[in-house]
Amino acid sequence: MQAMLQAMGGGGFSITAIVVWTLVSALLAIAGGAAAGVKLAGKDLGVPLAAMMGAMYGPLAAVPAVLLGLIILRFI
Repeated sequence: MQAMLQAMGGGGFSITAIVVWTLVSALLAIAGGAAAGVKLAGKDLGVPLAAMMGAMYGPLAAVPAVLLGLIILRFI
């Protein structure tokens, strides 16, 4: 992990680093989407359904944005 952070600071992104950071962002987006779904629609839909829907729709925008950002950083 420390080697990847040093490589990011030095400007050298590898394909492995892009895949790892994309997976990390997907996991965080799933958790954030589930929490937001429960907060926004937990009373109306029920907590399990709201969490499931939030977990499915949370990564919809986050993962492509992170992936695009990492690819752009790779070529700068």
